[in-house]
Amino acid sequence: MGAGKYLSVFTPATEEQRKANFEDYWKFTQQHGGELFEDDKDLAKKRARLKYFQDNPVKLQKPLANPELFYRNYVEMQDDPKSLDRLTLMLTGMYKFARHEWVGIKGAWDSVPDMANSRTVEDKISRVHLAEEFCHVRLFDEMLKTCGLNKVEWVPLGPIKEKVYEQFPKFPSFLVDTPAFVTELMGVTFYCHLHALIEDVLADEPDVRDRLKELLDEITIDEVAHVGQRRNFIGSIGMKVSKVLVGPFYTMFFNDIPEVAELFDVKQMIKDGLAFDFNDLPEHMIERSWIPSYCIA
Repeated sequence: MGAGKYLSVFTPATEEQRKANFEDYWKFTQQHGGELFEDDKDLAKKRARLKYFQDNPVKLQKPLANPELFYRNYVEMQDDPKSLDRLTLMLTGMYKFARHEWVGIKGAWDSVPDMANSRTVEDKISRVHLAEEFCHVRLFDEMLKTCGLNKVEWVPLGPIKEKVYEQFPKFPSFLVDTPAFVTELMGVTFYCHLHALIEDVLADEPDVRDRLKELLDEITIDEVAHVGQRRNFIGSIGMKVSKVLVGPFYTMFFNDIPEVAELFDVKQMIKDGLAFDFNDLPEHMIERSWIPSYCIA
């Protein structure tokens, strides 16, 4: 990603700059998602957007030839991934990525203060951030339904992984902030590559192609803002550690999803993560998202 209006997400920032950006992000997030429905883990504007998609469905002109291939492999890969067609492989891989996100936010939701007990701007931001992530799982579910997959279940990971995700938010901030930032950055990197894959795999299905890209855009816009928000927790030393963690984190996470090696270039995703500076994002995303002031040239 090259030079332009924005600077690297790894750009240094003072404590004063980061404090001011927390206040600015809180103002952004209140208008961005609308009212928080805590009991439903939902947000008013996100709920309305999902309803729009549900009320205006599109479907594949040529349905999946063998939906059972998806259902047999979407939780755990049973077949040789090389034997699956690219659309099925993309959908199973997409589910597995979203499933990790879902498990992570389930654990975090019960570990952070609810809005009534949030005492700081950072606590309030974290609560809304998690609600947005639950909205993303609903959007991923809608992506699968758009492809005719109406029997998807969101299945927990194994007990050890579930416990790790559950305990992670309880760690001290200095241990959580850096990996949490790298995880958000990995999400945006994956979504950008997935966007290009959707364009390619569904070239002959323009209605579904465009709908999946619309749904994915809703997720990516939030995740771009989350990258800036999570980066805002981290000082200069943490930024150096973050850069070191990008390669190992991306590699470890994507090794757990066998579809990724068949569909994506992980080395390129790592390069893109290290070079991320917001400049290659489309303007319609930038307009609806949030970027820290110290990343604006």
